[in-house]
Amino acid sequence: MKQQMIGPSNKQWIAETDGKTKFAAAIAFLLYVGVIVGANWMIAHVGKVIPGAHVLPVGFGLYAPSGVYLAAFAFVARDILQRLTNIKVGLVAILIGAFVSAFVSTTALAFASGATFMISESLDFLIYTPLQTRSFPLAVVIAGLVSDVVDSVVFLTLAHIPLALALKGQLVGKMWVILLGGVLAGLGRKLAIFDGHSRRASNCP
Repeated sequence: MKQQMIGPSNKQWIAETDGKTKFAAAIAFLLYVGVIVGANWMIAHVGKVIPGAHVLPVGFGLYAPSGVYLAAFAFVARDILQRLTNIKVGLVAILIGAFVSAFVSTTALAFASGATFMISESLDFLIYTPLQTRSFPLAVVIAGLVSDVVDSVVFLTLAHIPLALALKGQLVGKMWVILLGGVLAGLGRKLAIFDGHSRRASNCP
């Protein structure tokens, strides 16, 4: 049961997975790394300056660290990557993303981002992994919303961004994009690339 939730081993995945799925997984991996790096770059360079970050409006008169839009898309990329591969691949993407982020933002942001995404992966394993076999879009939304609260507090604290200035905006900004991500996940679930995975998952003991 544990192996089923974590996903196939790398050797098993390579041996049993077709070329189209491997290509899709590679794209999801690059997108995951890219949005982690891009989010940290935006926080360090784009928007209105506050202590420790740059912020952008997210509605209701609130502001959030500018990378919030890309960071929320990272949740969707992560969930697709886990669905096509396994949780270990997601952890590798986080480490690479945090490492590259140190060169395009700040060390504090890179560390905060890496630690936050690691925590997010743990929550994702507990919430998204068992749910995604029943409803992929629902799993993306629920895992994202739970991660929204925990990730926001952890990230802002580790990055030394005042919670009073950014927490409410961070929560609202992520909520918008996570809900959109649920819609995109529902549409993406219909793509042929997931058919083989769904059949393999349904055949698992």
